[in-house]
Amino acid sequence: MKIFNCKNRALSLLLAGTMLLGVFSLQPDVLGRSVSDDYRKSEYRIPMRDGVELFTAVYLPKKEGPFPILMKRTPYSVRPYGEDRFPTILGPSSLFTDDGYIFVYQDVRGSYMSGGDFVNMRPHRSSGKEGSVVDESTDTWDTIEWLLANISGHNGKVGMWGISYPGFYAAAGMINAHPALRAVSPQAPIADWFFDDFHHHGAFFLAHGFNFLASFGKPRPEPTTQRAPSFDHGTPDGYEFFLRLGSLSNVNDLYFQGEIAFWNKMAEHPDYDEFWESRNILPHLRNLPEAVLTVGGWFDAEDLYGPLNIYKTAERNKDGGYNGLVMGPWSHGQWARGNGDRLGNIYFDSDTSEFYREQIEFPFFSHYLKGMQNPGLPEAWMFETGSNAWRRFDQWPPTGERVSLYLAGESSLESAPPCEEGPAWEEYISDPAKPVPFTEKIDTGMTTEYMTDDQRFASRRPDVLSFSTEPLEHDVTLAGPIMADLWVSTSGTASDWVVKLIDVFPDDAPAWPEIDESRRMGGYQMMVRSEVIRGRFRNSYKNPEPFEPGVPTRIRLPLQDVLHTFKAGHRIMVQVQSTWFPLVDRNPGKYVDNIFEAGDDDFIKTTQRVYRSRSMPSRLEVNVLER
Repeated sequence: MKIFNCKNRALSLLLAGTMLLGVFSLQPDVLGRSVSDDYRKSEYRIPMRDGVELFTAVYLPKKEGPFPILMKRTPYSVRPYGEDRFPTILGPSSLFTDDGYIFVYQDVRGSYMSGGDFVNMRPHRSSGKEGSVVDESTDTWDTIEWLLANISGHNGKVGMWGISYPGFYAAAGMINAHPALRAVSPQAPIADWFFDDFHHHGAFFLAHGFNFLASFGKPRPEPTTQRAPSFDHGTPDGYEFFLRLGSLSNVNDLYFQGEIAFWNKMAEHPDYDEFWESRNILPHLRNLPEAVLTVGGWFDAEDLYGPLNIYKTAERNKDGGYNGLVMGPWSHGQWARGNGDRLGNIYFDSDTSEFYREQIEFPFFSHYLKGMQNPGLPEAWMFETGSNAWRRFDQWPPTGERVSLYLAGESSLESAPPCEEGPAWEEYISDPAKPVPFTEKIDTGMTTEYMTDDQRFASRRPDVLSFSTEPLEHDVTLAGPIMADLWVSTSGTASDWVVKLIDVFPDDAPAWPEIDESRRMGGYQMMVRSEVIRGRFRNSYKNPEPFEPGVPTRIRLPLQDVLHTFKAGHRIMVQVQSTWFPLVDRNPGKYVDNIFEAGDDDFIKTTQRVYRSRSMPSRLEVNVLER
C-alpha cells in the first residue's frame, strides 16, 4: 500500500490483488408427462393447532422408497390444483424431480385454498404456543408432524426451500425447528421489510411496492384457485405514470380506494415502530436445523438485505451444524432458471446458475436428506464479479484492509483525506418535479437489470454528483460491507440521499459478442452497489427528525456487501443524488410527519450540498481483499 499526503493526491489503492408470483411457485398449469408417469398426487387439508386447515399438495414417487420430504410453503399458489393435474417439474430444479423425493407444496394460511387469514410477514410469537397461538414456525411444525404420521414411504427427514416470499417462509419455518427438519435453504428471503424489498433505510420503493400490492394485496374473502389480476397502468412509461400520480396521499383516491389493507398499514406506520419491528425475523433465528444454506443474488433488486443478514444472524446463533451462504451474479431468483451467464449488458463468462444448481444446491440436499457423500461446501461460496470467478471462503466477510475513498474536488475520488481547511462542497438543485430516473429503460416497474445498468445517463445530469479515480494501475477487489459516510446539507427540511458505487470501463473496452457484438463497452458505468436512506432517519429509524436548513449534517448509510474486482485500467466511481424515481418515491423537501400524507403542494426544490473539507470529509469506507 502506498502512502500519500495532500501534495500527492494519487489513489492509494493501486495495489495488486414482483416479489415473484407464478415463476417460483410451481411451473405453469400444464400436464407434464414425466412427472405424472413417475409420481402420484394427493391433496390434503392439514389441520393446524388452532383448527385452521392448510391446503397441501403431496407428490409421492411411484418407485420404492424410503424418500426424504422436500417442502415449499408459498403465498403464490400451489397450482395446478386437482389430483390429476401435474406441473412440469418438481422441486428446486429438474435434478430433484428425477432423483426421488416426496414433494410437498402448501398454500400458507389465508392464501388461495388454505383456511384462515393471511398476514403479511406474520410476526413470530416467541411464547404462548402451548395453546392455539400460531405463527409460521408453528404452522411448519404442525405440517411436518402431520406429514410424518400420514404420508407413507418417507425416511423421517424433511427439507425446505423457497425463493422470495417462500424464502421468508423457509426462514421462519426453521425457527425452533422440528427435529425432522434437517436442511433448509432460504433463497432471496425477506428478513425485515423496513430495510428490504419495500423500504430501504425508510425510503419507500414506490414502483415495486405499488405494483406488487395492487395485485397481491387485494382481499381474498374466500378460498380460491384464481390470482388477482395485474394492475393496468394504461401506459408503458412508469416514470410518467408515477409522476402524474403525485403524492402518495393520492393513491387511494385514484386507484386503491382503500381496499389494499397492507398499503393502508404502511401509510399508518411510516417509522420503524412496533408494526415493522414485529416483522423482523432476525432476532428469532434460534434453535435452527442441522444445515442451512442461504442463497442470494448480488444484483437482486428485491431482496439483497435478507439473505446477507439471515446468514449473518444464523452464523451468530447456530449451535453446531452447517450454516452456508451462496451469492451469485444474479437478479431475483435467477439461480433457479436459465444458465445465469448474463444480466442486462453484463456477461459473466460462465453458466453460473447451472453451476449452482448442479454443484451446490443439489449436493446440499442430497447429503443432508439422503445421506449422500458430503460435498464439502465452504462456509461461503461467492461469485466475484469483475473477474467473473467463483470464490470459496471459510468466513464472510473475509479479512481485508479497511480503506477510505474520499470525495474530492474536480470530481475526483481519492485515498488521501481532504486538505481544505475551510468550507468546501459540491452542490446541486434537486427538483421533485424532475426527479432523476433510476433507469434509461421505459418500464412500469422495478427492472431486474437496473443494478448493473450503465449510469452515464445519470452522471450527465446536473442533479447528480460523480467522483472517480484515475485509471487503476492494478486490480482492486472489494469484499464485504461498504459504508457511505457523508457530510451533507439541504436548503429544505427533508431529503433522501442515494449513493452508488460504479465500475467505469476503459474507453477501449470491447463488446461482449455473447450479448451484442455491435455494442462496445468503452466508458460503460456499471453499477456495482447502490443504496438510499430517507434522511429523517439518519439518527434513529424510530424517531425521525427534520434537517435544519443549510446546516451540515453527518449521515452514515450502510450499503450491502460486495465481492467485485475493479480491473486494472478501470476507474472506481461514486455518485450521490437525492432522487431515484420511480424506484423510490419523491421526498417532498419539506418535512412532514408522515410522508404518505404529504400533499402535492409540499414538494419544493432544494439546494443540496455534499461537503469535502478536512473537518467534514465525505467518503466511502470499503474492505480491500488481501490476495
